[in-house]
Amino acid sequence: MKKILCFVLLSALTLLSGAPERVYKDSELNLITRLTTYILHRNHYRPQQLDVTFSNKFFEEYFDTLDPQRIYFTQQDVRHFEKYKPTLGFSLLQGNTAFAFSLYALYRQRLAEFIRFSEQECSKKMDFSADEYWDLKRDKAPRPADSKAQKELWRLRIKSDLLYYHLLDRIMAEDKGKEKDKKQEAAAAAWKWAGTTPAKRLQKRLRDISNEVMKKDRIDILGIYLNTLAQVFGPHSSYYAPKLSEDFDIHMSLSLTGIGATLSTDDGFIKVVDIVKGGPAARDGRLRVEDRITVAVQENLEATNLIDMPVSQAVRYIRGPKDSRLGLGILTDKPGINPVPLNAVADLLHGISKVTGMPDFSKVFPEWRGNIYFRPYILTRSKVELVDDGAKGNIREIKTYNGKVKKIGIIELPSFYHDFAALRQGDAKAKRCSVDVENILKDFNRKKVDAVLMDLRFNGGGSLAEAIDMTGLFIRRGPVVQVRTPDNAIEVERDNNSKVVYTGPLVILTSKLSASASEIFTAALQDCSRALVLGDSRTFGKGTILKVEDLSPHFRWLARKIPAGSLSFEMAMFFRINGESVQQLGITPDIKLPSLTEELKMGEMFLDHHLPWDKIRSVPCNQHDTNLKRKAELLKKISQKRIDNTPAYQAHLKRIANYRAHKNRTKISLSEKRRWAEYRNEKELEETTEQLTAQDADSRKKARLNDPVLTEAVHITADYSIAK
Repeated sequence: MKKILCFVLLSALTLLSGAPERVYKDSELNLITRLTTYILHRNHYRPQQLDVTFSNKFFEEYFDTLDPQRIYFTQQDVRHFEKYKPTLGFSLLQGNTAFAFSLYALYRQRLAEFIRFSEQECSKKMDFSADEYWDLKRDKAPRPADSKAQKELWRLRIKSDLLYYHLLDRIMAEDKGKEKDKKQEAAAAAWKWAGTTPAKRLQKRLRDISNEVMKKDRIDILGIYLNTLAQVFGPHSSYYAPKLSEDFDIHMSLSLTGIGATLSTDDGFIKVVDIVKGGPAARDGRLRVEDRITVAVQENLEATNLIDMPVSQAVRYIRGPKDSRLGLGILTDKPGINPVPLNAVADLLHGISKVTGMPDFSKVFPEWRGNIYFRPYILTRSKVELVDDGAKGNIREIKTYNGKVKKIGIIELPSFYHDFAALRQGDAKAKRCSVDVENILKDFNRKKVDAVLMDLRFNGGGSLAEAIDMTGLFIRRGPVVQVRTPDNAIEVERDNNSKVVYTGPLVILTSKLSASASEIFTAALQDCSRALVLGDSRTFGKGTILKVEDLSPHFRWLARKIPAGSLSFEMAMFFRINGESVQQLGITPDIKLPSLTEELKMGEMFLDHHLPWDKIRSVPCNQHDTNLKRKAELLKKISQKRIDNTPAYQAHLKRIANYRAHKNRTKISLSEKRRWAEYRNEKELEETTEQLTAQDADSRKKARLNDPVLTEAVHITADYSIAK
């Protein structure tokens, strides 16, 4: 059976392509465009006239969506397309998308030209001693005037990329032989798959970009166009084409049905980035990080060649119904039993190509640094719970400023998730963050913690209902948030549950990345003096409530069955209990803590087309700790003294100062001598920021333990537990 599967998998690389994508008719794309435009035009919180002013804005926005670094389109190109500019709003209402597809066609053409140009440049000997620079603010720079100026811009871009890979080689050479930690071992494993030269690695990356751009179908291109339209109405309005709509549901439910592996693309291959704990792949144990998936075979023996397929398409063949079996063709550096060397696979593919006249896929295999083998696997799909993205709790014992030892419960909550689909189906175990946090709090109560710290620094929001229910875990009835609709009607959303799960001291840690539902939760507990808020000078500042609308059901009235995706848009603005909006300005903490996220140019105020700050009347609420402001001033002084005398935090402050200087640069040198002096420093800064947002749970846990901001927040929480 294994030999048969291996033959099917190998054959699939050359002979089979899998089920074709659904082809949308022009009339269907026309209907989707008209419906999306109509809903935004009539129902958005800030309705806009689709006039010349709007059309001009939308025209520029679509250019920047496709070419944010302004290297693919010239000023001549912009002038060529200006005939569409004044009437784009009217065209959208008519379902006319000629501009969308015409400009995307030019984008494909220019990308192909750039790749050919890069191949020519990579064949030359590069001079890394010249005093040249690459502009880091290309998104604000003017577009190149013509083709000649564009080619010079391309030359500098390619030189910058090649220098990056060249310096990476030097870093790897220096690190070789040093004591290896987990991250270095992962880098060494990745190195086995890397190209042998900087030029080859650059070509690998460009190949992946090309696959993603060239293989988008018409609904995907329309999706980019309509998403740009949505964001002109508001920065959080989005159109999700059918494939992306599925990803949105997965994000909210924290579950999917598949094999439990996080995937990306690398040199045309689907690369395994992470294995989800508890999923089918983790239980099976054979699939490993850095493996490449080349073929997927379904139970009906329908085989799909995944080489050169964008990951957004490939995952559709890897996900599937619960308990269904999936055959995978894997390239791996682990020989196992009866391994098939990659060279043998390449020879077989070359031979099949000669006999059949089909494409020779052996040519996609680059020069490998390690010994790579082809292996067949069979896995059974199951529901995969994304546990690493759910709420987590742990307890630390910390000494207060007067020497007492206190038990602090820490809850890390990355989002306000809610599995709406499972809830609609009556699933009593539907994933909800408020339920998970309630269980953690009950465990904290059993273990008699002295205070609780909620870490919301990387919480981008989620369900409004969950934010309200979560607030109710800490208060006994009362207002949580006020909601104003476009007609200026105001509704006060309340927690009506008298049950309180946790009554002790509560601290919330935020950052500029804390947004939306996390701001609703934080603001409610700050306004009623139920929680002490720590963090950056402000939170993100997203003060709007989104409505998510499935577009497909709308076409039933026309007796049409069209997978149309979904649309999210700002349909209301929320206000704090004290009447202030968090929109644009965010939430100011009671105690500010120096951090790297404070240095980020991040937040609503930096987003194009954002809604302005506003204020309405306040509503009364019970004040839980009338001495909170005074305590905050005391705790701030104690914290500052501790920071001044903590070596780890002082080192952190130096990194912050270093990062501040680093981020304010407007250009980087293309001289190897100068760049090498900067590179080590940059690498350390990148690793520091990456640690805090690591994807795998083990790295994230390790990062949190060595996180000076979190450590200081825990100390403040302990001090708060004894403050009078």
